[in-house]
Amino acid sequence: MAYTVPPLPYPYEALEPHIDKLTMEVHHDKHHQAYVDKVNAALEGTPLADAPIEDVLSDLSQVPDAKRMAVKNNGGGHYNHTMFWENMSPDGGGEPDGALADAIGSAFGSFADFQAKVKETGVNQFGSGWSWLILDGSSLAVVGSANQDNPISDGKTPLLGVDVWEHAYYLKYQNRRPDYIDAWWNVVNWPKVAERFAAAS
Repeated sequence: MAYTVPPLPYPYEALEPHIDKLTMEVHHDKHHQAYVDKVNAALEGTPLADAPIEDVLSDLSQVPDAKRMAVKNNGGGHYNHTMFWENMSPDGGGEPDGALADAIGSAFGSFADFQAKVKETGVNQFGSGWSWLILDGSSLAVVGSANQDNPISDGKTPLLGVDVWEHAYYLKYQNRRPDYIDAWWNVVNWPKVAERFAAAS
């Protein structure tokens, strides 16, 4: 069955003032829709047309050569954004607790050091891309990826990602990517991230 853009789990304006309504409308309805349309077109008529997107991305070698880049870019865009919407909430922010908090403290020294690493990775991502918290085996790590690449294609499990494509922030923050990342922490849905961590652990 062809992929579809999932509805946002909250109204477009729900993440104000940190992420503005117009950005959410354009980002969700236009950008995410375009990724879905293009990956559906690329996979149409192939044995992968009905496969879950994470299964496709975790082994891109199964995608025909001529379609691999389109699937990597647009399938990645669909997967990344689906996770991005779920990992934000109008009730977000603060810090995680429980096992996820312990794992972050153990891997990075403190929550503040973890935040600094995510921000540094996102700010220094040249051009478009993402800054991710991943589970690599049994360890947490922060990595960047270009374009719509996802750590799942490298055998890692993404838990949280901040979109640093300009379309994610430019209407409100213009070229101030660091300010956008600072504001984004106020909407992170830590219970959802903890759920991903528990499922992957």
